[in-house]
Amino acid sequence: MTNLKNKVAIVTGASSGIGEATARKLAKLGVKVAVAARRKNKLDILVSEIEAAGGIAMAVEADVTDKVACEQLVTHVENTWGKIDILINNAGVMLLGPVQNAPLEEWERMINLNVLGLLYMTHAALPIMKKQRSGDIVNVSSVAGRTTRQGSAVYNLTKWGVCAFTDALRQELASDNTGLRTILIEPGAVNTELISHNRAEVRDQVRARVGDIKRLEAEDIAAGIVYAVSQPAHVSVNEVLIRPTEQVM
Repeated sequence: MTNLKNKVAIVTGASSGIGEATARKLAKLGVKVAVAARRKNKLDILVSEIEAAGGIAMAVEADVTDKVACEQLVTHVENTWGKIDILINNAGVMLLGPVQNAPLEEWERMINLNVLGLLYMTHAALPIMKKQRSGDIVNVSSVAGRTTRQGSAVYNLTKWGVCAFTDALRQELASDNTGLRTILIEPGAVNTELISHNRAEVRDQVRARVGDIKRLEAEDIAAGIVYAVSQPAHVSVNEVLIRPTEQVM
C-alpha cells in the first residue's frame, strides 16, 4: 500500500454521507483534504473536527453544477497546496419514480449534478494532474450503474453514463501514458441521505424494495476508496462494486 501522507485531495459532496466519511478517513492518513459542497456550515464543522483530530482540511462552498465554480475550486486548492493528487467526484442525487408524469426538474437536477458536475470537476483537474504526471480520479457511481430497475430509469441513465465515461477516460489516459488512474466506485444500499431527497411516495417504495437488510455504512464505501487510491502507481483498481451481503440486486 502506498503512503498517502501529504497528498492533496478534493472531495465533492462532502457535507454528509460517503463524501464526509471519505474526507475523514483520508485526513487520518495524512492527506490534505479540501471538502466541497453547498452546505458551508456542515463543511465548517467537518473541517473543525478533522483539525481537532490532527488532520489538515479546508472547506470550500461550491456548486459543482456551475462550471466556473468547479474551475475556481480546483484553482484555489492548487494555489493553496501546490498540487491535486486525488479528485473524488462524489456529489450526486438519487431521485426515483416512473418516467410517466415525472417532474422534469428532477431529471434536470440529476443530470446536472450526477453527470455535468462530475464532468466539470474532471475537466478542471485534468490539466493539473497531467502536468504532475500523477493523480487519481475517483468517480462514485452506484450499483444502479450496472443494474436497471423500473422506477429508476433516469437515475440509471446518469450512473451508467458515469461508468462509461470513467472507463473511456481510463483508456485515454493509459494510451497517453500520463500516469493517471480512474477509479469507479459502485455502492449498493448505503445509510445516507439519498433516499430522503425523494417524494414521500417514492421513499416508501424504495424502503419496501430494499427491505430490512443490513445496509452498508458510508465508512464502508470510504474504506473501498482508500484501498483503491493506496495502491502502488503501477496498479490501477478500475472498478469497485460494494454491496451489502444480503442485497440481491
